[in-house]
Amino acid sequence: MCYAIPGKVEAIDDKFVTVNYFGERKKALNELADLAVGDYIYAQGGFVIEKISPLEAEDILATWRELFFELQDLDVRLSRVELEKQGMDQKLGHILDKVTAGKDLSREEYIYLLDLEDNSSKQLFYKTANFLRQRYHGNACCVHGIIEISNYCGSNCAYCGIAETVSGLQRYRMSRQEIIETAVEAVEKYGFKALVLQSGEDKGYTAGELAGIIKEIKVRAAVLLFISFGEMEKQELQELYNAGARGLLMRFETSNPQIYRQIHPGAELKDRLQVIRNAAELGYLIVTGGLIGLPGQTRDDILNDIYLAQELSSEMISFGPCIPHPQTPLAQLPLPPEDNILKVLALCRFIDPEKANIVVTTGLETISPNARRKGLLAGANSVMLNVTPLEYRKLYSIYPNRAHESETIAKQIAEIVSLLKSIGRAPTDLGRV
Repeated sequence: MCYAIPGKVEAIDDKFVTVNYFGERKKALNELADLAVGDYIYAQGGFVIEKISPLEAEDILATWRELFFELQDLDVRLSRVELEKQGMDQKLGHILDKVTAGKDLSREEYIYLLDLEDNSSKQLFYKTANFLRQRYHGNACCVHGIIEISNYCGSNCAYCGIAETVSGLQRYRMSRQEIIETAVEAVEKYGFKALVLQSGEDKGYTAGELAGIIKEIKVRAAVLLFISFGEMEKQELQELYNAGARGLLMRFETSNPQIYRQIHPGAELKDRLQVIRNAAELGYLIVTGGLIGLPGQTRDDILNDIYLAQELSSEMISFGPCIPHPQTPLAQLPLPPEDNILKVLALCRFIDPEKANIVVTTGLETISPNARRKGLLAGANSVMLNVTPLEYRKLYSIYPNRAHESETIAKQIAEIVSLLKSIGRAPTDLGRV
């Protein structure tokens, strides 16, 4: 679990520390040489990020203390499930009783939930997922930032607007200094504690150049860095890990090898999965998941996708709609209904209630203006804000009219903080808010 509220170190056991946040205790991996019991720290994604002075920590905690418990109370009230048995489908009632009792569901029961059509049944499904989220994760919501450093790409994914064959796109590649300054500003000015550096499969940066950028960011800012540069060799991943990267964002997109070949001409699913497994073996936190609405995708495929995300020991799960760009082979593919995505988010929470951190994606926000609220109330507990400079953000056009494409960072922060406060969540990757 990630927190940007400072916590106090209560115990140190080899490389792991126990951190106290308003009475809640979390474990984190420590890579700082001078950490001691009694120190105050920031932690992200299970890593200690930085140590801060007691004076600064106590000042921040004083401003948060009352609000934190007010938000916690609101979250508990909103997540309370009051099952109205009268008129409810008997099978649905049995399934929800099982999952709230901590029992595993069968494959057939999961498929049943994906097939729900009645609106009141779907709402009860989502509310139960939100109840499980609150039970295991409290009211914390991770708010990470993403910097899209380049829209050059050597791949030709059949839906993607920055694919190599897409014509008429103004390509850009941020300079080393631009990337570093953007990341440092996101941390120092806006309070982010976790950032993703993302690009297409751009061979314009060598692994050594990317490692140098990561090292410089880590020297200048205390931040958990994720990378998302497409498929990389294991030695390249090792070089970036040694430089300070600690997370990998890479969707496998589908667990079905035939569908994968259809949307990734000339590529194989097993190769992408091997990259993810290599990264996990090196110690990376894994963010992965799939796309909903792919051609030929079945309910069984979707359930297999969720199982695969769990099998890959994901730190964070990301499922969103397939939104094809109009200049790609899948241009005529219909968008999946909003509820199809919400069902998947809720099902992810049912399948892995205790461990799963689930993202409300920008893709879902693009097809639904109220997606963040709906997703967070259907079991999700993470969002990502776009901190790419505005001059470049509109050019990272993987699909048209992306949500937040022209919004300043300050506006995005104000909106997410307002939303989270309205549903009782603590925004745990932003500083003083």
